[in-house]
Amino acid sequence: MAMIPSFFDNRRGTIFDPFTWDPFKDFPFPPSSLVSQENSAFVNTRIDWKETPEAHVFQADLPGLKKEEVKVEVEDERVLQISGERNVEKEDKNDTWHRVERSSGKFLRRFRLPENAKVDQVKATMENGVLTVTVPKEEVKKPDVKAIEISG
Repeated sequence: MAMIPSFFDNRRGTIFDPFTWDPFKDFPFPPSSLVSQENSAFVNTRIDWKETPEAHVFQADLPGLKKEEVKVEVEDERVLQISGERNVEKEDKNDTWHRVERSSGKFLRRFRLPENAKVDQVKATMENGVLTVTVPKEEVKKPDVKAIEISG
């Protein structure tokens, strides 16, 4: 029972306020302020993976990054690794910051590629802040079917 968060905070007369209630306050998670700013870029790097009849296609939104700041590698034969770093903007002593929401720091994502991936033919392009990595697929060999004549 102690692990279930109380809606009334164990006080009589307290009214449940859904806008200020923290459903995770009684769980042993570190507070979000302990997540460093350096890790925020890693956490926020979203990558889509779709499979077409010809290839596996990965797309990552990396606004503000140049292609020189991003690395695409294949390691251990079948692991696609996409990494990079977004640098922190230089601070000027005369500037007053009101809000900092854009993430900075290093990011790294890894994907185990399937057996049909041609890892020696991987191609990557970057256009308008979108990284597209294309991993061609091997053609599926159709089995030879031989018709057998039925006698009798």
